[in-house]
Amino acid sequence: MTTTERPPIDLDPFVRDLDAESARLREAGPLAAVVLPGGVPVWAVTHHAEARQLLTDPRLVKDITVWGAWQRGEIAPDWPLIGLANPGRSMLTVDGADHRRLRALVAQALTPRRVEEMRERITKLTEGLLDRLPTDGGTVDLKAEFAYPLPMYVVADLMGIEESRLPRLKELFEKFFSTQTPPEEVLATLTGLAGIMADTVAAKRAVPGDDLTSALIEASANGDRLTDQEIVSTLQLMVAAGHETTISLIVNAVVNLSAHPEQRAQVLSGAAEWSAVVEETLRHSTPTSHVLIRFATEDVPVGDRILPAGDALIVSYGAIGRDEKAHGPSAGVFDITRETKNRHISFGHGPHVCPGAALSRLEAAVALPALYGRFPDLDLAVPVSELRHKPVVTQNDLFELPVRLTP
Repeated sequence: MTTTERPPIDLDPFVRDLDAESARLREAGPLAAVVLPGGVPVWAVTHHAEARQLLTDPRLVKDITVWGAWQRGEIAPDWPLIGLANPGRSMLTVDGADHRRLRALVAQALTPRRVEEMRERITKLTEGLLDRLPTDGGTVDLKAEFAYPLPMYVVADLMGIEESRLPRLKELFEKFFSTQTPPEEVLATLTGLAGIMADTVAAKRAVPGDDLTSALIEASANGDRLTDQEIVSTLQLMVAAGHETTISLIVNAVVNLSAHPEQRAQVLSGAAEWSAVVEETLRHSTPTSHVLIRFATEDVPVGDRILPAGDALIVSYGAIGRDEKAHGPSAGVFDITRETKNRHISFGHGPHVCPGAALSRLEAAVALPALYGRFPDLDLAVPVSELRHKPVVTQNDLFELPVRLTP
């Protein structure tokens, strides 16, 4: 990384104050020098307009071999974030024709019609989870009992993963995303995840079902030239992205509505739409804090700085969502009546925009009104200031969400 007149910002591996850190990134300009946990220097795009530009710039690619630090052997194989920087060959890590080929196969399973057909299943899962929640007015961890299992069950259904695998997947993904995974456990975590995905592919090859994994296998047999490694990596990508984002979306929506009871009253009375809650949460409390990593094939001007060839770029959605140039002087305020609520790019932009965005929105659109329909007086059991972020720099994710439920 080239030296700059502004010192780099060290991203806090424990994420103790995400809002303050995001504000520092925005203040540093549209292209900020940052250091990822583990001492890895990269750049971050932190403003809305510049992010839209860079996310469609062909000079930025997903090929990790372009990264100068990777070429020089400066990225340790046991770096805790290595699985996010180099997660295997999937639509997340390739560009051009290969990306279009892999993405098209996933998109076929996530068409608007197919997603809408999943509403009944999502509703059934939601009602079942709500039925299990205690109704004695005591404290319950809503994340563990509702916000986590719902998207995990949905993505397991979508991909054809056996429910018995889910507890082990939870353990492995906790380590996969964490900045605190001991170096000696990094390889075992990656191997464990790949093993579950490979076992799922083998099972579906033997007994196909109505799921995306079977569809990928069938497409490969019909000449779409997917390797087994591509199918395994795509399966892991879809499971990871398919549950983490929606968990954070549901959790952060509840936090925001609890912090703004007047807006909760608006949506409960029908004066505001639940879709407005979803979109404003996506903007204001973006589920994904930072997305790793793109690499510059040549020097790219960004604002008054240059992203040098061979350097790495992360997309800091947590900072971007509250950019005042895009959302006005009140960008830091949660407001479900905001006119710019649909202009965020929290699911990405350009060729790599999240193909599961519609499914995540649908899950939240089903889960939130059902939750508040049962518990309209739902409120946090602790002050917002006491909620703790997990040590995950890529996700706006809490350890727990203690709430009081009164029917």
